[in-house]
Amino acid sequence: MKRWQCSVCKYIHTGENPPEKCPVCGVPASKFVLLEADAAPDTPEAEAAAGENKTDAPNNTDTADAPPSEKEGRAAVYLEKATVYLKRAADLMLKYHAHPISVHLPNGVIPVAVVLFILGWFSGSNLLVQAGFINLVFVVISLPLVGLTGVLEWKTKYNQALTTIFKIKIAAAIVTAICCIASIIWYLVNPEVLVSPGGWMFVMLNLLMLAAAGVAGHIGGKLVFKD
Repeated sequence: MKRWQCSVCKYIHTGENPPEKCPVCGVPASKFVLLEADAAPDTPEAEAAAGENKTDAPNNTDTADAPPSEKEGRAAVYLEKATVYLKRAADLMLKYHAHPISVHLPNGVIPVAVVLFILGWFSGSNLLVQAGFINLVFVVISLPLVGLTGVLEWKTKYNQALTTIFKIKIAAAIVTAICCIASIIWYLVNPEVLVSPGGWMFVMLNLLMLAAAGVAGHIGGKLVFKD
């Protein structure tokens, strides 16, 4: 039997013809490539390692004594060095799965924060509400790294595919971030929000954040485990 590999998510299909669309990421059959009988599947980890090995060494040209007329050349050298180091950093983040690791923090902390807010809402305990707020602060701190590594994986591993599954994941991630930031600002403006008449709206906002984070996490798992 022939083996076909999705060029976007690396899903492997066995059969005489590729599927009409990838069951994981949803791209059409045209995105599948036929694997040779003795060829190993093209995995993202292998691509990251290959990219790391191909990285050129930084140019160690000493430009400290360059005359003013060579400022443009010196700037180009610095830019080249920065590009090399950024490429190395990106390769390392892909190789060591920085996105799945970093996303565990918000995925684990958001449910705790929401539960604390709900308990504080019902019990009137300001201590529980404060604990929920502190949890959300940690989530916000992690968002830049989660977003950066997520975009990097999407661009590198999935070729910036914009099929339905990726659109939903991106939208869910954006909703999660917006709800989290809005909740923090709301609490800072009104620390008594959960004992005010609009407390239920604050709870609903956090439930929306939890649902969006769950959707993004589910799709992420689907892409990783190819099921």
